[in-house]
This record gives sequence, structure tokens and C-alpha cells, in this order.
Amino acid sequence: MYCKLETSLAELSSILIENCKANAYDGTILYTPDGISSYNALWLRDFSYMVEYAGSTIPQTDIAACIRYAIRHRREDGWMPDRVTGDGIGIYAAGEMGSPVGEANLDNTPFLIYTVYSLYQRMEQNAFASLFREWEPALTQGMSLIPLHESGLVYNDPQKPHSPYGFTDTVCKTGTLYMESLLFWRACRMMEELCTTFGQGSAEQYAALATSIEDAIASFREASDGSYYAASGDCHQKDIWGMAYMLYIGFPVPASDRDALLDFLCANYERYMYKGQVRHLLTGEYWQKLLIEVEPETYQNGAYWATATGWLVWCLAQRDVSLAARTAMEAVSYLKEEGSYECVNENYQKLPSMVVSATNLYAGLKRAAAEFPALRSALDS
Repeated sequence: MYCKLETSLAELSSILIENCKANAYDGTILYTPDGISSYNALWLRDFSYMVEYAGSTIPQTDIAACIRYAIRHRREDGWMPDRVTGDGIGIYAAGEMGSPVGEANLDNTPFLIYTVYSLYQRMEQNAFASLFREWEPALTQGMSLIPLHESGLVYNDPQKPHSPYGFTDTVCKTGTLYMESLLFWRACRMMEELCTTFGQGSAEQYAALATSIEDAIASFREASDGSYYAASGDCHQKDIWGMAYMLYIGFPVPASDRDALLDFLCANYERYMYKGQVRHLLTGEYWQKLLIEVEPETYQNGAYWATATGWLVWCLAQRDVSLAARTAMEAVSYLKEEGSYECVNENYQKLPSMVVSATNLYAGLKRAAAEFPALRSALDS
């Protein structure tokens, strides 16, 4: 049974997904990040979020075609694109074409793997098997190129940094990286399952890579309050999105660490939330180092995003149902009354018709309402 907010978000997500479609040169239907052609290309992470979180309206044939389109336009060394334009140009790093912001993004291949895994969950197994045999070598090659520290964590060289997770792709996080290691870990666990199921690739290799990250993730933890830092080098700052995402994806941490992190998110709620949307850092903080200039309180340097709200709703519901319900209601109200913006702040709104602002919230709310009946009751009251 849907709660009213779920129904509203499902409808909005469907409309936004329909309006974001564009045709590529070869007939492939591309699902772009927004409905006004601002980001007019197939962006791997945005498409991955759409498919995983609200993909019931996207045909399986379209998903498979977009995966092929991305793989076909990988770099000569096998690095997957950040996005591919409608005329078939692969772009590997953040920034304008020809003016990359750092080296190629670290999350391109992990997000493509999430899309592959989402398709696997929807398709008949024998039909999917031939697709995985086709795609596995390219996926494995793409994963093998991501730089890792000796600990197994994703590593960003301060002398030649990559643009990191795409929703912080202007941020110069260096050393070992928290969110990016979580993304890599999740992709490894998915590839481990796919390789085991279809007898292709090395499940053992992926298992070992994932285990290394599990063993090393505590290096980011602040013992005094249970929070986690974004990076070991530049931008050694508390990463709100990363903390929520770690719990949302079921990353294994000791129960005591999990409890402390949930307590931190509840205790600091007012320091990262605005009208149901989420800041990357605590209020008053700005990234210590950027790859390009971003004014404080705007975009990735202090604005608030609905992209991460669904993760927070699910986390908060485990500690404070009223706080989770408030977050969901405020977020949906903003999306309905103001619009589905990429990010917002007081007297600031960037890019309307952003698809993942709705789809990600929809999935998190749907999951939280299903797992926590008290939240569903609060939302329907």
C-alpha cells in the first residue's frame, strides 16, 4: 500500500523521466539528467539512479541500449565515460568538453555496474546471461583502472587528482576517499554476485577487493562522535552524504559504530538539512580545496540537494520517526510547490526538472515507509 507522498513522487518521477529523453545519432534513447537539456547527454550516474530508484517506466531494451552506448564510447584504455553526448562523444572527467576538471571521474564504472545489476534484477536470467558475457570484460577493465591505496581504499593523488564522486566533482578530495570507496565496494559486491551466478570473471578477486575496503573503512571514522570524514588528505571534513549512503547500502560496520552514526545524524539534523534537502557538509563549512571555483552556499559548496534526502529519511526513521516524516513532507512540498531543482538554498535555485531529485527521494521514502510502519502512519495522518 502506497502512502500519499509515495504516490505523488512516483508520478513526478515518471513525468521527469519521460521528459528527459533524447535521441542519439544511432537511435539510442538517452536518459539525460534534466528535462530542459542543460545536461544534454547520457550521464552514467544519473541514469543509474533513475534505473535503480524509479526505473519501472524505463523499458529493459532502453536500459540495455544505454549500457551498450556507454561501453562503446569508453576511452582507449578502457576508462568508462562520465557521460556520452548524443552525437557519440565520450567525456571522461567533469567540466566542459575539452576543459576537464581534474582527471577522469572515479565513479564512472561503479555507476555503470549498478545499472547492469539493476537490469539483472529485472530480466529473466538466461536472457541476461548473454548480456553479462558481452559486458563483463569491459566492466572488469574499467574497475581495474581505478586507483587504490595499499589499504584497498580508493585513492586520489594530490599531485594529479581525479574528479571524484560526480555530485562532488568540483571538489578536490585527496588521499584515501570515503564516498568513492563505498561506491567501489558496492560495485565489487555486485560484480562478485554476477561473476558467481554466470561463471564469468573473477568473483574471488572482487570479494577480496570488497573485503579490503571493509577492513579499512574505520580509518575515516571520528571516534568522538561516530562521524566519518570525506578524505584522508585535502577535504578531511565530515561527509553527510557519505554517512547516510553507507548505512543505506548496507555497508557492514559494527553495531556500535552504526548506532553512533545514527545518533550523529539525528543530533546534527539542523546543521545539514534545509526544507527537506541535504548539504554535503555541516552548515558553515565549505570544502577546503576545489578543482574549480564554486561560491560558498551554492552548488556543491554549500547548497542543499534532494538527491541524498531519501537516504536520510531511511536513516532517520530508525531513530526518530517524526524527524523522518518531517523531512519527507518538507522535501515533497518543495518539489511540488517550487520544482525539482538540482540544488537549492535561501534565494537560490539551480536547474529545474532535475530527475534524480525526485527519483532518489521516491526510492528512499518508499523503502523507509515499507520497513518502518510507524513512519507510514505518520505520513498518512
